[in-house]
Amino acid sequence: MKFLIAASLLLWAGSLWADQVTLANGDRITGTVLHSDTKTLVIKTDNAGEVTLKWDSIAAISAPGQLYIGLGDGQMVSGSVETVDGKFNVTTKTAGVVSTSKESIQFIRNNDEQAKAQAEIDHFRNPRLVDLWVGNLDLGFAASRGNANTETLTLSTNAARSTTRDKIAVYYTSIFSSSDFSGGTSQTTANSKRGGVSYNLNLNKKAFVFGSVDLESDQFQALDLRFTPAGGAGYHAIATKPTQLDLRVGAAGDQEFFSTGLSRTGTFIAGALTGVPTIGSTTFSSQQQINRTSAELLLGNNFVHKFNSTTSVEQKLDVFANLSNTGAYRVNLDISAVTAIRKWFSWQVTISDRFLSDPLPGFKKNDAIYSTGARVSFGK
Repeated sequence: MKFLIAASLLLWAGSLWADQVTLANGDRITGTVLHSDTKTLVIKTDNAGEVTLKWDSIAAISAPGQLYIGLGDGQMVSGSVETVDGKFNVTTKTAGVVSTSKESIQFIRNNDEQAKAQAEIDHFRNPRLVDLWVGNLDLGFAASRGNANTETLTLSTNAARSTTRDKIAVYYTSIFSSSDFSGGTSQTTANSKRGGVSYNLNLNKKAFVFGSVDLESDQFQALDLRFTPAGGAGYHAIATKPTQLDLRVGAAGDQEFFSTGLSRTGTFIAGALTGVPTIGSTTFSSQQQINRTSAELLLGNNFVHKFNSTTSVEQKLDVFANLSNTGAYRVNLDISAVTAIRKWFSWQVTISDRFLSDPLPGFKKNDAIYSTGARVSFGK
């Protein structure tokens, strides 16, 4: 009998220290409140494990232990919680009782969940260089077989590491296409590579400074290498959850290395070693090297918009006005539309366009890469 009484007292005492959630329909759930946001609350019960409740269905919370409450104005209070007349009263150690409405609560966390959240915040503020990287890999392939055997491969990858202080981004895009004809001839029909790295440092919530280096080659523009270091200042014009727009202005240096195959007629002197010189002529091929260096004014933007949880569009535009050769300019445009099929797997359509107002004689001004295919995402 004494044992039953003692057990009953222990159960009664335990219930006094347990958290209790009262629903709008009058049901009560007893356990340990773990965490909540503006949509759901999770409570751990002895019999049913973790139970997820809709935040709208909750009428009251009673928690004798310490909970951390995040409010709509950005403040956080901690202490025991009791709902009185629809108000959530938090009894703190230093500020006494803080009363708030249900609508003002942004999150609730117990001690363990708050420790996890604080560790993540500290990690985000002081990350290692290898931390926080997210990105994707795009791959597209097309082929035909018959009188002409053709193969086209497009490859693109992007990765970024963002913190509240700065952002590092790297990218690479390439396309290669070849054709094998029934007569036995083989021909490369496309061969272009583009890549670069950029760094943004936030001065405040709106302003930032940046530096970048872009590299590019294009066989069919006779471009062996375009090397473009740039730097300047930017402005976060829009920074909402669905939409981000950054504007940039700065200066760039453009160094281009071209090589073109030219047929030439040359004169040679044979027999110089035998003492009987013979003068003649022949036609031979050589590579003519053309290098161009210029200073440029850079105007650009980066735009991201999420239409919904699965579909988004990304756009980057850079206009380079040539300051060394007035009137000449370059335009770099990259646009991608992405539809998520799984969290890590998407389908993408991409356009990567490069316009050069003063190409070498005989070459077109515009080169564009159009691709579609699978996207694999990594990171958070």
